[in-house]
Amino acid sequence: MRVFAFLSVVLLLSACSETPTETKSKEPEKPPAPITAEQAFRYTYPAARAWAGDSLPLRIRSIHLTDVPAEPGKAGAWEIIYVSQAQQQAKIYTWSAIEASETLHKDVFAGKAQAWSPSGQEKPFEASAFHIDTPAALETAKAKSAAYLDKPGTKPAVNFLLEFTPRFPEPVWRVMWGETAGSAEYTAFVGASSGQMLGKI
Repeated sequence: MRVFAFLSVVLLLSACSETPTETKSKEPEKPPAPITAEQAFRYTYPAARAWAGDSLPLRIRSIHLTDVPAEPGKAGAWEIIYVSQAQQQAKIYTWSAIEASETLHKDVFAGKAQAWSPSGQEKPFEASAFHIDTPAALETAKAKSAAYLDKPGTKPAVNFLLEFTPRFPEPVWRVMWGETAGSAEYTAFVGASSGQMLGKI
């Protein structure tokens, strides 16, 4: 009888010590979303610095993806060219919201280093010179471009290109209504440091 009572107590204690297993439901994956240029810069900059300690951005450009919904001042992918004066090399880094192609992979991806020399019109700029993000640049461009925007007809999608050339005293956003600088229907130039409208074509 005592043995039976002892076994009952042991079984009761072991049953109490067992914790029920919780079934955790896996959260659905968030749909791909576009980001701003400043976000893309923050994602790629550490990788570029790991490649070359003196690397600086030379050019930042947006890439629109049909499978990623567009938002003002944002893009589904970005391409940033970093250069190293010490190594005399350039390297392309991309960020993409999705696996888009053989050369445009999801998240941060680094291309192969290529020879580069500071002889062209474009020159690298310090990260500290890049204060104005693409949504703010777009708002400034829109506010100063009523003559173009009020014209009847469908406008092309907006693309962004950041570069530093002798034309302006600071790195400048090209806010382009069109695919490229050469084919854009209209372009507004917005200072990446000052946020001021510097010109339009």
